[in-house]
Amino acid sequence: MELVLATAIGVMTGCGVWLILRPRTYQVIVGLSLLSYAVNLFIFGVGGVKTNVPPILVDGVPTSTLADPVPQALVLTAIVIGFATTALFLVVMLASRGLTGTDHVDGRSEPK
Repeated sequence: MELVLATAIGVMTGCGVWLILRPRTYQVIVGLSLLSYAVNLFIFGVGGVKTNVPPILVDGVPTSTLADPVPQALVLTAIVIGFATTALFLVVMLASRGLTGTDHVDGRSEPK
């Protein structure tokens, strides 16, 4: 399971960096979103990958078998903040495209 998680984090990070280096603003926004998802998966993975384990204390259950709720709370918070940031970026992108007439990061049109 850890190998699949590490591969997913690596692929998402690579695709996110590649999209950030693209010349169009929409591709940059999608790249930033992919990077934030990769970081969320990384934080989730640091907390330990455990299945069917409750994150609460129960009598008779050793604390080493419990899932850590802190990474789950951090990822949930990061998802909400990431959604708001992506919405803000999209509004700024639409305003910039309306003012400049192009969606290139540097403001120039593609050569014909």
